Amino acid sequence: MVEGTLHNGCRLPALSAPRFVGRDGELDALGSALDGEPAVVLIEGEAGIGKTRLLREFLASEARRGRHALVGACLELRVPYTLGAVVDAVREGSDDIARLELSGLAGALRPLFPEWADALPAAPEPLEDATAARHRLFRAFVEVLDRLDVAILALEDVHWADEATLEFLLFLVSRRPQPVDVVLTYRRDEVPPSSLLLRLPSRLSPDSRPVRLTPRPLDVEQTASFVSSMLAGGHVSTEFAAFVHARTEGVPLAVEESVRLMHDRADLIRRDGGWARRRLDRIEVPPTIRDAMLERVQRLGPDTRTVLHAAAVLSGPADPATLLAVTGLSPERFAAQSVDALGSGLLREEGRSGQWSFRHPLASYAVYDAIPAVDRRALHLRAGRALELWPVPPVAQLARHFRLAGEVEAACRYTEEAADLSTQSGDVATAALLIHSLVATVALPAEVLVRLVTKIQFQALSGSDPYSAVVEALRSALAGQGLTPAAGASVRFQIGRVLMGAGEIEAGREEILAAIPHLPPGSAEMARARILLSLPLGNARPVAEHLRWLHQAPPLAGSLASLDRLHLAADRAFALLTLGEEAGWEAAREIPDDVVDPRAASIVTVGHSNVGEEATRWGRYAEARARLAKAQALAERHQLLHYLDSIASSRAHLDWFTGAWSGLAERTARLIDDDGGVRLKDRCEAALVAGLLQAATGDREAAGKRLRFAARDDQQRIEATAALAQLCLDDGDIEEAVRLTDRLAQVAVGGGLWSRAVEFAPVRTAALVAAGRLGPAADVVDALQGAVGERDAPAPQASLVLCRAMLAEADGRPADAAALYQRAAAAWEALPRPYDALLARERSALCLLATGQDEEALPMLSQVAQTLSELGARKDAARIGRFLAGRGGNALAVARGRGRPGYGNQLSPRELEVAQLLVEGLTNRQIADALTVSAQTVASQVRSAMRKLDVTSRTALAVRVVESGLVGDLDRRTLKGE
Repeated sequence: MVEGTLHNGCRLPALSAPRFVGRDGELDALGSALDGEPAVVLIEGEAGIGKTRLLREFLASEARRGRHALVGACLELRVPYTLGAVVDAVREGSDDIARLELSGLAGALRPLFPEWADALPAAPEPLEDATAARHRLFRAFVEVLDRLDVAILALEDVHWADEATLEFLLFLVSRRPQPVDVVLTYRRDEVPPSSLLLRLPSRLSPDSRPVRLTPRPLDVEQTASFVSSMLAGGHVSTEFAAFVHARTEGVPLAVEESVRLMHDRADLIRRDGGWARRRLDRIEVPPTIRDAMLERVQRLGPDTRTVLHAAAVLSGPADPATLLAVTGLSPERFAAQSVDALGSGLLREEGRSGQWSFRHPLASYAVYDAIPAVDRRALHLRAGRALELWPVPPVAQLARHFRLAGEVEAACRYTEEAADLSTQSGDVATAALLIHSLVATVALPAEVLVRLVTKIQFQALSGSDPYSAVVEALRSALAGQGLTPAAGASVRFQIGRVLMGAGEIEAGREEILAAIPHLPPGSAEMARARILLSLPLGNARPVAEHLRWLHQAPPLAGSLASLDRLHLAADRAFALLTLGEEAGWEAAREIPDDVVDPRAASIVTVGHSNVGEEATRWGRYAEARARLAKAQALAERHQLLHYLDSIASSRAHLDWFTGAWSGLAERTARLIDDDGGVRLKDRCEAALVAGLLQAATGDREAAGKRLRFAARDDQQRIEATAALAQLCLDDGDIEEAVRLTDRLAQVAVGGGLWSRAVEFAPVRTAALVAAGRLGPAADVVDALQGAVGERDAPAPQASLVLCRAMLAEADGRPADAAALYQRAAAAWEALPRPYDALLARERSALCLLATGQDEEALPMLSQVAQTLSELGARKDAARIGRFLAGRGGNALAVARGRGRPGYGNQLSPRELEVAQLLVEGLTNRQIADALTVSAQTVASQVRSAMRKLDVTSRTALAVRVVESGLVGDLDRRTLKGE
């Protein structure tokens, strides 16, 4: 306890640590949860609510019962530190590792516990598979917990946990039986949506159970008791307690900091035997905990503040010797001021280790942010030099300190070392974060900058825009470093590559085109540049132009690294398949099924995923499923978890086509709603599938919303737009359907890129047919035929037959159309693609009805309706059901002999049906639903009837058919103009 404050000649009592108040219920709940079967207790709450105090009070009571616990804390990722909290917990819990008599497995712990090297078994043989190495490390930790007889593993602030720590927790709680009870504290609002922490409760073994606790703020009475315990138990007036409660909302840390600040200011007085505020109307309490802490820090002496600044810069528990080195104070001055630093209530000394740290992370961050920039750089430089002297220097911490000190060479060296170590262990997220932080904050030489940017796996970075800061750094190097043409081209190529990754396709292409003349022929950069230019992204270009970039590439240099060759081979296969070239399948066979190098694993995972995506476009669904399965297996084996969402979205797309709709809505919803951890491209693909599914089940409004979101991504835009246009056709809005497809016609079919026309061409054809533009519709079919040719591409070939069937139907050749629709259905079924096959059979049956083949058509429609219902396409099944229900009383059937009927200028039976419903006032959309045909078919039949009866409007048609006695009486109220 520090000496009291002098006020009006009287010394106020020194403040005590506050008593544990208002948490009896939570303590009992914790005790009940951990008294029996293994449990995982999740304590969540805002900063300062008392999670740490609750945990430590509970663990103290457990220690009295003889239950041993290990406690660790996760630090904010200013210093990425793999398994840091678990390592700290074990280090704190054991001072004699030799007595544990660990097995040879524990040799895997040597890199994390260098100080125990003499006591640990020999290091095991290195494993090339990073996942196997990590699994071995996890098993070694479990053995340590067992030998230490640990009952509880408690980790604090798990919202900041690194990926490896969360994986270890998943490993721990999924074991059967669960080795220890696990207690975690975290702030729910700071947990990233993609965090593995959210999956923890679902991974528990069957004999474990999750328990959630949420500490509540103190009420006024509890606040009074809390404050009283800080003031030697003196009475606290109700008015004072209400004042403090109102300004702190009962958050314990805020209450404590406010009282400490008022004590430092001498704003407390004794009145009527109790404690109250001096000058009730003039005391101000800072609005946040942070502000209260900072005001208290400013009241300390400069050397004491220096000690606090050094502790904040080290950003975690630090031994006094390191802390002394960072302060730059003499040992005598440090010794004198360290007492005041500890007595301020901001720092605490940790147990056996004797390390110092801030009592609360909020204090550390508040103090750090308040350090003047010049002083902060000096402190980081001293910290880096001090940590370099450790027996095993902590490279991730060194990377941070030298980066923030502006020491470029050292920052680059340690950043690359730390990133390489993270990558080798499968922790690519930390590797990407380390390099991105360096590139975004330090002006680097162009050569170093290019090397580092090529190492960033942007997909592993969280946040909505990891690209802009990197592009800005590259542009600064290009503009300000006086580079040679070759060096400038290398930087410019990286700008273009990153821009294209960010979705700025045309801007990226311009940069790459400007770079190519100065890139070395045969280099990896030249090859990658050509592949990027070959991809049909952005504005429409003829497919031949894209292919030229691939076919005219100079041969690769013999000195090219094997990883570069693997990367280029996978990318080239993807580009060829995207461009519709069958040679892409031969190239895809060069992608290995498995690799052991984690860096190669990332390349191969993406390669298989990309080939699987293109196989789906080609209609090679077995190949697509196999490739995606390989990608997923590799991603899971090598812990490339950031690729799993992309694989999941591609698999959802494949499942939509193949009719595997069970659970598809839920799977896509998870991807769409995760806007923090899932890439926009993957969210848009999931939204496309969700929209298509909602359209099939009848929720058109929701479908439109999902499809419009999907159209935000360049790779999903064409198919999403086609689906939106189909919704318009279903609603009878032919003009809007034509307008929507007009915008992308050149991109989808004009340049000969058939792989993007598979879903687009049928909708474009249908829209043009419905608008009476049969010539342009035929042009679409011809363009698709010319692009596809005789390629072994089942999906576009089936799409082509479907388009021809539409043209035949529009041309008044229902028998030919029926046969073509049957061919399309058979082609779809062979893929298999059941939904499209069923819709094609429905249209074939309707064409058969138009030719009078009711006995064949009606059973076919009934079977189609039943199968659609079983699939989940309720809207379509209901439409056919309504049509069939009304067929019994149809008096429009005309008896005729064998062969195709010739109606001449007479209306066909179907045209008479349409005319009857037109007279009744139905719109094209309503007529289509009633007759189970498309709106464009109705529009075509209306135009045919108008031509035969020589009228120029729908109203005139209705009048003519009534006056001619072709249909029943006309309700004149329906004739209200066009």
